[in-house]
Amino acid sequence: MAALPVPVPVPSRELVLAVDIGGTKTAAALVDRDGVLLRAETAPTRAAEGPAAVISTVEGLARRLLAASAAQLAGVGIGTAGVVDASSGTIVSATDTFADWPGTPVAGLVREALGELLVPDAPVVVQNDVDAHAEGEHRHGAAAGAASVLVVAIGTGVGAGLIVDGAAVRGAHHVAGEIGHLPTPGAEHLRCPCGRAGHLEAIGSGIGMHAHFRSLGGDPLVADARGVSAAAADGDPTAQRAIRESAAAVGRALAGAATILDPERIVITGGVPKIGDAWWTPMRRAFAADAIDALQSTPILPGTLGDDAPLRGAAASAWRAI
Repeated sequence: MAALPVPVPVPSRELVLAVDIGGTKTAAALVDRDGVLLRAETAPTRAAEGPAAVISTVEGLARRLLAASAAQLAGVGIGTAGVVDASSGTIVSATDTFADWPGTPVAGLVREALGELLVPDAPVVVQNDVDAHAEGEHRHGAAAGAASVLVVAIGTGVGAGLIVDGAAVRGAHHVAGEIGHLPTPGAEHLRCPCGRAGHLEAIGSGIGMHAHFRSLGGDPLVADARGVSAAAADGDPTAQRAIRESAAAVGRALAGAATILDPERIVITGGVPKIGDAWWTPMRRAFAADAIDALQSTPILPGTLGDDAPLRGAAASAWRAI
């Protein structure tokens, strides 16, 4: 996890608020036009308490960040879990982690909650959190300078953002980049959080890796993906197999996505790749085995911004709207 920036005095120049709403925590930062995170705060999201609690968390963070300043916000950029209609800033669908989140007009509610903290007509831009993550890596990280990039986040779940010619591709139903729901060989015995069997997230995510480990007869005392990683490092063959097959499923899915999208780069972020070579090697081998010759040279790179990526991407979206 990237360290949050050391607090510095809030300047009088223009600032935007960048927000990353996750299932467990919400992070917010004040960001200048150069994309520099000047001050950041985090708080529990309270997702299970419903939309009012989530919006209240965003408001509280904003007020804490501006408590010692008379500055107003020139805009707000938000990356949030869930499928988002970015044109209206409304949640289209979400997992059960967020109670009553589908249908929530996040942009309008945040604008109302922040009130006097905003300059007149300040834009409030809302997008999917992985799309924000992708924009951050494209602007400032491993994807900088690429004409097209697929950024894949592999952690508790699996998500992706696609950027072509500097713009996020959203799709007709706002789900472009939802690679976690790509049917993937090797995952047929596992159920995805969407309710269907055989999707990438069912085996390639941290939760999916652990579920696969358990399906192989792994130690029931191993509680999660971190435990699987630790057991593998200690020589547990079942844990090693679970990591290898989970990573290979990701590589196969990336080969399929690359065949359709042909991105200039693929960037991978999130907690699962931090397992290290035990994950990266089988993932790359599976990609090479399935990708056609023309795609073999596609760079597959680790992200460089860590937890700062969605905040920097959210900020960029706000500055673009101003």
